[in-house]
Amino acid sequence: MPDVRLASPQGRWILFTTVLGSGMALLDSTVVNVALPRIGEDLDADLAALQWTVNAYLVTLAGLILLGGALGDRYGRRRVFVVGVLWFAAASLLCGIAPDEGVLIAARALQGAGGALLTPGSLALIQASFHPDDRGRAVGLWSGLGGIGAAVGPFLGGWLVDGPGWRWVFLINVPLALLCAPVAVRHVPESSGTRAEGRFDVFGAALGAVALALVTYALIGAGDGSPLVVVSAVAGLAAAVGFVLVEKRRPDPMMPLEIFASRQFSAVNGVTLCVYAAFGGFFFLAALQLQVVVGWSALAAGTALLPTTALMLLLSARSGELADRIGPRLPLTVGPLLSAAGVLLMLRVGPDASYAADVLPALLVLGLGMVTLVAPLTAAVLASVETTRAGLASGVNNAAARAAGLLAVAALPLLAGMGPEAFRQPDAFDAAFDRAMLLCAGVLVIGAVLAAATVRRPAPGCRRPECRTHGSVAVPPLEADPRRGSGVA
Repeated sequence: MPDVRLASPQGRWILFTTVLGSGMALLDSTVVNVALPRIGEDLDADLAALQWTVNAYLVTLAGLILLGGALGDRYGRRRVFVVGVLWFAAASLLCGIAPDEGVLIAARALQGAGGALLTPGSLALIQASFHPDDRGRAVGLWSGLGGIGAAVGPFLGGWLVDGPGWRWVFLINVPLALLCAPVAVRHVPESSGTRAEGRFDVFGAALGAVALALVTYALIGAGDGSPLVVVSAVAGLAAAVGFVLVEKRRPDPMMPLEIFASRQFSAVNGVTLCVYAAFGGFFFLAALQLQVVVGWSALAAGTALLPTTALMLLLSARSGELADRIGPRLPLTVGPLLSAAGVLLMLRVGPDASYAADVLPALLVLGLGMVTLVAPLTAAVLASVETTRAGLASGVNNAAARAAGLLAVAALPLLAGMGPEAFRQPDAFDAAFDRAMLLCAGVLVIGAVLAAATVRRPAPGCRRPECRTHGSVAVPPLEADPRRGSGVA
């Protein structure tokens, strides 16, 4: 039985290194959006390259994160965590010195693979190391401190972009990793899962990542109408079908399809796809709108987005407690509607917009919507399956959230009519941004309707999440599988 106490020096070191490791991956999911206009100017990149700068990271992270958790279970969570940290640092260095957009995109894909190794291990190490009496508090601190990192991300990204330059958005990971890895080796006990038999579902993971990459490529390049785009779309759909068939036939699949036999689980994941697609598209375009159209600096744009994460840090735990009392159906219906209202308020944000009168009200309403729905969504996922499948359920939901975000970043500019040079043309970008916000609001309303029609109150005594403080909509807190001690964060 794990016996490290939170108040001990070793306990504090474990918490420090797990927060630092997961924080690096979380930071890169929040700071890069702010840097996109400057990256485009410096590398003479078009909008498609900026989309890939975001999505190359998400493709490998979403496609490989469940496999990363399984590798930690088999070969040792600390070992795989440290490898992931160093891998992430090396890829970040490559991002920081990238001479052109092609190298940057490739390095971002490598970053995502490193994140898939280190991110599951951060929560799993806490679950496997701390005494049961301290575990809940340790997980809560991990979640809350990670949320603070998410809140600081846009501000830090803006400061780096306006100061030493956008390359330091990536280079800052190198010293953090060189601090994190030795601490993990020295102070974190090694652990592994109780199940060490069976083969890894490498083929399934590869098919999933390839399907996401090809569909994303087809969506981003659809405006060109080239034969390669059509071939990519067909191949991506074929890879997706192949992934389903492989997962159906394998004796020990990465994603057992029978988990979707739970109607509640399928419904909640449908809501997840809607809300995280809208949020992913919103935050990608909002950072550009504030800089390209409103004319703010990267620091001002990053700071402007802080209210949403601040509200989640302050109120998400209370939202989770309320959902425990009244059930998830009402929060998962009201939350997307509030978020849709906040997104629609962004239609007022144009040239010479006022922060107090135009931007802040939209972000406050959007933040309240996020607070209302994110914590109950996590709880509803866990409550929809047996306790022994809590880790699997939350991992699948996390992958679904990331996949929804990356597909939205790929598809939304196309659907809104943004051309390759849109971010260099304020008037054209402003008009397309308004169309994109209408689309995001519509997807959120669909999520609300789906929740109202399908989500039901869980049975008494169902599993509740230990992570109750949410600091970033990009990375919902997840649970460890009690059979294996692994988790995905």
